[in-house]
Amino acid sequence: MNQTSPEKISETIEHLRRVFRSGRTKNVNYRRKQLEGIKRMVEENESLFVESLHKDLKKPKFEAIMIETDYILNNVREMLYNLNSYVKPTKVAKDLVLAFDDAFIQPEPYGLVLIIGTWNYPLIVCLSPLIGAIAAGNVAIVKPSEIAPNAADLFEKLLPQYVDKDCYRVINGDATVNQHLLKEKFDYIFFTGSQPIGRKVYASAVDNFTPVTLELGGKSPVYIDDSVIDQDFCYKRLLWAKFINAGQTCVAPDYVLCSDKVAQRFIRSAKLILKQFYGNDVQKSKDLTRIINDNHFNRLVNLLESSSGEIVIGGSSDKNDRFIEPTILLNCSIDDPLMKEEIFGPILPIVIVSNVDEAIQLINRKSKPLTLYVFSQNQSVIDKISLETSSGSICANDALIHLSVDALPFGGVGDSGFGVYHGKSTFDTFSHYKSVLIRGYNPLLEWVSSKRYPPYTESNLKRLLRVIKKRHLMPADSDWTVLFIFLLGALSFYFLNNLTQYLAAK
Repeated sequence: MNQTSPEKISETIEHLRRVFRSGRTKNVNYRRKQLEGIKRMVEENESLFVESLHKDLKKPKFEAIMIETDYILNNVREMLYNLNSYVKPTKVAKDLVLAFDDAFIQPEPYGLVLIIGTWNYPLIVCLSPLIGAIAAGNVAIVKPSEIAPNAADLFEKLLPQYVDKDCYRVINGDATVNQHLLKEKFDYIFFTGSQPIGRKVYASAVDNFTPVTLELGGKSPVYIDDSVIDQDFCYKRLLWAKFINAGQTCVAPDYVLCSDKVAQRFIRSAKLILKQFYGNDVQKSKDLTRIINDNHFNRLVNLLESSSGEIVIGGSSDKNDRFIEPTILLNCSIDDPLMKEEIFGPILPIVIVSNVDEAIQLINRKSKPLTLYVFSQNQSVIDKISLETSSGSICANDALIHLSVDALPFGGVGDSGFGVYHGKSTFDTFSHYKSVLIRGYNPLLEWVSSKRYPPYTESNLKRLLRVIKKRHLMPADSDWTVLFIFLLGALSFYFLNNLTQYLAAK
């Protein structure tokens, strides 16, 4: 992997700023052309992306296509379909005194943005924000994770072949490159990664008053209600979401809260389901991703060995293969080592609770999670958990699937991050929404608003307060609003025309 020098970083930043100031990226057709380039890049090189993900993570082709390449293609299609509507100014409601003036909100690009990706889903965390940054009219630097070097190298090689390299650059290197980047001033920073690194990114951004999106992680809990005790398909949904990418997913179910009765049923079902998923010899299955590197492997094995929970499924590992068998532990306490940090691996502890109230109490003792899952056939239970807990998102009776809904913003709250993206939210994240008022010279309304000028009088104050008093108005783009303004204009013309004729006759 290339190691970008500090001098090259500074030179790249200055170049990108010059190009942005030229206005090149503000042209909507230009943005569309770049988005189409991203689409062609993924379509024409899908096999290379799949191969790079397999080299870095032994990620199965099915997961690489379904969750990475096809996800990006749908991302860029959505942006292309809606770009013209996203860039349009939005009219807003006005007071009577401004009825003939233009008031609207105009999205504009921030300028130079920095996108720092992580390693677990290398394509998604780099390309999905980049799509939004391009659509909003920014120039961008993308820093992939050095922990997934094959994906990072491929990204650096391919991107300049499909988009304007004067406006979009990939910078590779280790953690020192990140440090050099964060010393520079950017107009927006989008970071995906761990909480400790996220704090450093945030601290660097504060020094330059740079707005930031932090997509972090956390312990995403699962509550299983007694009402689904015999619903095996619920367990299958949960286990798929947990063990896809070997549990190395920021919104993977992190631990289960349920009654002992549900736990016993869940364990019996899980043994059969995991056999269906991965066969009798899990390590030989081509459908299970490996742990990214030795450091993460050792961390997970140490967590597993230090836990006081009872291993009821799995537990084996192979360091040479960075393989950890999908593992479920029963009777973990809330203070167990597995419950202190995000697991980010194929290990699922079960904490026994007596009811939903106890589950809510335990969830609220911990930091606000990125996602919260609840499985229940009782809507009141789902509503109760949703209302009495706080999380970046909540998904009921399934897991991970909510990320496929473009219209649902995705992001954390509290320690799990802040800022959102997905669909239009990605465009919004990389756009500054500028308020604009353009006044005209309507004589009648100027006469009304002239009451604001000195010398001040009580009568002028009363008239002005009557005019500017807040009233329940129709939406700015309502047909009735348009008709009202037209009629007001017609009356103004009629009044002024007659006044002119009267004065002429006099």
